[in-house]
Amino acid sequence: MSTPVVLVTGAHTGIGRAAAVAFAQHGAKVAVSGRHPEHAEALLSDLKAAGAEAVTFVRADIRHEDEVSTLVGAVVEQFGRLDIAVNNAGSDGQMGNVADVTPEAYAGTFDTNVLGTLLSMKHELRVMQEQRSGSIVNLSSIYGVKGFPGAALYVASKHAIIGLTKSAALEGAALGIRVNAVAPGPVQTDMLDRVTGRDAQVKAAFLAQVPQGRAGDVAEIAEAIVFITSEQAGFLTGQTIFLDGGVTAL
Repeated sequence: MSTPVVLVTGAHTGIGRAAAVAFAQHGAKVAVSGRHPEHAEALLSDLKAAGAEAVTFVRADIRHEDEVSTLVGAVVEQFGRLDIAVNNAGSDGQMGNVADVTPEAYAGTFDTNVLGTLLSMKHELRVMQEQRSGSIVNLSSIYGVKGFPGAALYVASKHAIIGLTKSAALEGAALGIRVNAVAPGPVQTDMLDRVTGRDAQVKAAFLAQVPQGRAGDVAEIAEAIVFITSEQAGFLTGQTIFLDGGVTAL
């Protein structure tokens, strides 16, 4: 694959943006999506500056199947194929104890993290099945295998993504399609700031629980995603790669 066509959802900020930039630096054709088209021009400019062969932005809300179908269709129409998909769009949801969970809070988290990932894979896989090739990475979390008090909905949604990844990997294996997940630990993003409340002492105490003693950088996660989707990782499928500074080894 000389110049892969890559789709990154939720690419405005954080890991999604870093992944899009990393693929651009490797010379890919990069399609990005998100719900805020007002940020698209700056994002596309950054991707061009990073070295992308070609770029495009398609506004999409992954909670709605018609928008996901339009997104994937637009990528294929412009670039002729879809080689790599990074399903990054997600939500940290509403914090709260299980005893206080509401159906609305459940839907707010699961519609984005689980349904959105499922719909994205559905339409990506349909294209990749016809090509008989492709690589998908879904964004889970260390909380896809751990619990976290006060964040049951987020935790459950990230567990679900790992299950979806394994099942899709088995369905795609004989068709030349690989499906994996990455599960970051604490990474310096807006989400980490929301969890720690932007309090330096609280953040320091939180990060002290990481064996490496620090937060991850979005570029570290992005480069791992590039490798996982590359031909060098051709025998890797159905796996969740934990990028967590050692947290899940405890």
